[in-house]
Amino acid sequence: MTLRKLRLVLSLACATASTWAFANTDVSSAPITAHKVDLQQIRNATVKITYGDTTFLVDPMLAKKGAYPGFENTYRSNLRNPMVDLTESPAEVIAGVDAVILTHTHLDHWDEAAQKALPKEIPLFTQHEDDAKLVRSQGFTNVKVLKDETEFGGVKLTKAGGQHGTDEMYAVPPLAKLLGEAMGVVFQAPGYKTVYLAGDTIWRKEVDQTIQKYHPEVIVLNTGKAKVNGFDSAIIMGEDDVLHASQAAATAKIVAVHMNAINHTSLTREALRTYVKEQGIENRVDIPEDGASLEF
Repeated sequence: MTLRKLRLVLSLACATASTWAFANTDVSSAPITAHKVDLQQIRNATVKITYGDTTFLVDPMLAKKGAYPGFENTYRSNLRNPMVDLTESPAEVIAGVDAVILTHTHLDHWDEAAQKALPKEIPLFTQHEDDAKLVRSQGFTNVKVLKDETEFGGVKLTKAGGQHGTDEMYAVPPLAKLLGEAMGVVFQAPGYKTVYLAGDTIWRKEVDQTIQKYHPEVIVLNTGKAKVNGFDSAIIMGEDDVLHASQAAATAKIVAVHMNAINHTSLTREALRTYVKEQGIENRVDIPEDGASLEF
């Protein structure tokens, strides 16, 4: 065999072995290397997560400050949404994005401005077929439902469960319909840290189960403690849940988002920073300002 043919055989063998390894390895237990995951807080629940050359835009709300009225029958409904402007233009936000993930289609996670800014052929993942049908009706042509496990751009995406409010709230049919369903997402890739984005959920057994199963090194929580009228409990997480996460995942970094931008959120970044310092977990928790980037 010539040297050239030998090199070709070895190259094909390595490529085959690499493909088999990704398909057959539990990436949650893969060793961490020097590869870094980048996370940019855009605004509210809108974040960009980058694994190598693959960038995901999660829950894009890209309207200008004050574009929409406050959510009816919620805390501070007199305030217009969003309450702050983006730090970048919509075009800058979507630059370099390879795929969009919608945890659900509430206005503060998927708005008209995002629908206008994004190319209609961009790959877009939703939590179920109902959301997929809605997004397709808005002109998007490459919409897929996120199954239990999906691979995109070398990244494994897994749907995670939760509930957008308490059982008491879901016992009220009009409110249950309004709250609807929302998912979380686990991001995994060989040689990278595992990221668990919980989405719009309160702390439930599904959250504990996801942490126990995937052992995420980074946990992104929507912690604005949003409230609807008539209930003391919130429809998403708050400061106590940040503490809970730090205890449930003893070595994970917690990233707190979904604050300071929407009328019904009752917890601010400033208040959360005070809280985590009082609890002695400030080194475990990142509370990024809009536009800020983190590296893990």
